[in-house]
Amino acid sequence: MRFAACFKEPPMRPTRFAALCALGVLTASRALAGGYAAPVSDPVAVAPVAAADPVDDWTGGYAGGSLGYAFGGNDSVGFDLYNNGDLIGRDDALGRADIKGPTVAFQAGYRWQRGNWVFGPELWIEGGSVDATDTLGADPGARIESAVNYLVGVQAKTGYVVTPRTLVYAAAGAVYGDLDYSLSDAAGTETVTYDTTGYSLGLGVERKVRDNLSLFAEWQYRNLGETDIEAGDEADSVLTRATPEHQDLRLGVNFSF
Repeated sequence: MRFAACFKEPPMRPTRFAALCALGVLTASRALAGGYAAPVSDPVAVAPVAAADPVDDWTGGYAGGSLGYAFGGNDSVGFDLYNNGDLIGRDDALGRADIKGPTVAFQAGYRWQRGNWVFGPELWIEGGSVDATDTLGADPGARIESAVNYLVGVQAKTGYVVTPRTLVYAAAGAVYGDLDYSLSDAAGTETVTYDTTGYSLGLGVERKVRDNLSLFAEWQYRNLGETDIEAGDEADSVLTRATPEHQDLRLGVNFSF
């Protein structure tokens, strides 16, 4: 055996050679028992990834109300004067009724959500005290009054969630209006009630304060087209064109369900 010579020395006096042999045996035994040990390195620290803020769920029905103010009206007044059915005169710019005033509205709708995009229809009805009075031409006794009794509209709204609880949106829709048109002169006053249709455009922002409660601000433009209104009798009648377009600013609240 390879290490046999190490044990031929007398047991009572170990020699230097025996000591070296013993050290070699011990070293070899440790090498055979443990094998190769790879150096251990410290683990690499990985920075945690910040989780994105969750987007609130806007899906579902809602209803609410708002207070507003209508302004910027542009109800241009023009007359066609008829006598026994014959046109005897025309004036396209006799006056301008700049309708304005406070409004109150109620709305209800439904929303769907795809990622950050939110869209859906909304139905609203609005009343208030939106009117104006203007003189006709140079005669201070001749006046015209235009008043909005109520409006009903349906609009499609499309918005984007810019923060988890804030939605900005645009809207477009159709509007039906019930209005009064009054003509006054020295002979008296005649009021004609008429209805008309038009369109609306709007922009707004809505902010959730609770999961089922949100506040919003909205600007809306309404164009109700031109409507011919006849006043007087067959012998002496006046045909005027009403153009009650205006804008409205609303501040309101929505309850989700």
